[in-house]
Amino acid sequence: MIDIMHLEKYKETNRIEAKKAIGGLPDSLWETYSAFANTLGGVILLGVEELEDKSLRPVGLPDPEWLLSDFWEIISDTRKVSRNILTHDDVQIKRIDGKHIIVVTVPRIRKGEEPIYIGGSIYTGTYKRSGDGDYKCSVEEVAAMLRELKE
Repeated sequence: MIDIMHLEKYKETNRIEAKKAIGGLPDSLWETYSAFANTLGGVILLGVEELEDKSLRPVGLPDPEWLLSDFWEIISDTRKVSRNILTHDDVQIKRIDGKHIIVVTVPRIRKGEEPIYIGGSIYTGTYKRSGDGDYKCSVEEVAAMLRELKE
């Protein structure tokens, strides 16, 4: 989807999200995971920052293995995330300019699957992606998504 070795060519979009994650996994990571899964899919870059000109630059992660372990623990906790649709091939540590980043490739949920949500409530924790940001779905939007499951 993107050429990781040339991050500077990219900007955050409806399919790309950068998060520094230097101090650990940000809470917004799970909103983006839900949003990408419920929209078109996308790539989350951990250890990458968005500069003022909107270009992306790796900042590096001090302990990517620890962050990855934390990632798998949280995404497997149904109290935090409704379900994990990722495989180990979807989440990889990469090295760019001597800096480690984590690349998370989130697929779109399959037709007929319940939306991915966070925080234990489908009605208050379902997100979608619009432009370069995530937004919380309204109760009406979630109800419409659930109706589509039955059709």
